[in-house]
Amino acid sequence: MKKLEQIYEGKAKKVFATDDPSLVIVDYKDDATALNGKKKGTIAGKGSINNRMTNHLMKMLEKNGVPTHFVEEISDRETLVKKVDIVPLEVIVRNVAAGSLSKRLGIPEGTPMRKPVIEYCFKCDELDDPMVNEYHIAAMGWANDDQMKKIAEYALKVNSLLIAYFKNVNVELIDFKLEFGITTDGTLVLADEISPDTCRFWDATTHEKLDKDRFRRDMGGVEEAYEEISSRLLGN
Repeated sequence: MKKLEQIYEGKAKKVFATDDPSLVIVDYKDDATALNGKKKGTIAGKGSINNRMTNHLMKMLEKNGVPTHFVEEISDRETLVKKVDIVPLEVIVRNVAAGSLSKRLGIPEGTPMRKPVIEYCFKCDELDDPMVNEYHIAAMGWANDDQMKKIAEYALKVNSLLIAYFKNVNVELIDFKLEFGITTDGTLVLADEISPDTCRFWDATTHEKLDKDRFRRDMGGVEEAYEEISSRLLGN
C-alpha cells in the first residue's frame, strides 16, 4: 500500500491518502491537547501507545460483532484504516460520575451510576463541543434515525465488552468517547481511537488515574500512566 499526500491533520493524528481510494493511513502523534485544544503539550511515546492499544481493542471488538475501520497495523505509529466520513458527534458513555458530568450535576467524582449513560456532543472545538440530543441531531441531519439506533447499540456493546476486558487487568472503565464514520460503501463503523486519550481508566484497587486526566489536571506522571495501561493491556 503506497502512502500518498497528507489529507488531514488533527490534534492527535495525521491522515494520509493511499493508492486505494477506500483506504487511508493514520499516523499517531505525541502531541497532547486538552480543553478543546486550549492546553497543549507533548506526551513522550503517546502516539505509539495509542496506536497499538486502539488496534488491539478494535480487533477484539470486531471479533465480537462491532464493525470498525481497522484494516492493518503498519508500524508502531501507523495504521491502515477504511476511509470514512465521520459522523460529527462525540458519543460519550459513562459508567461512573467524573469530569464534566460531576461538575454539571454536582455529583462527587467516583459515584457509580445505576446504568450506563450515553451523551452526544457536536464535534466543534470553536463551540467547545456542545452537548446535543437526538432531536438536535435529526434536525441538523448529522445522522438519520437508523444510524443513531445503531450508534447507541454499538456504544453500549462496546461498553460491556471493554468493562469485562479491562476488569481482567484490574482497571475500571469510568467513561469514554467514541466516534463513528460511514465507509465508502455506506457502512456505519467505529472509527477514531480507544486509548488513554479518549477513556478514563482508574486502577480498580487504588483508583489511581491511568489516562489523560493526569495531563489535563497537571497531576504529573503522565507518561508513566500511559505506559502502565499499555503494559497491562499489551504486556510490553
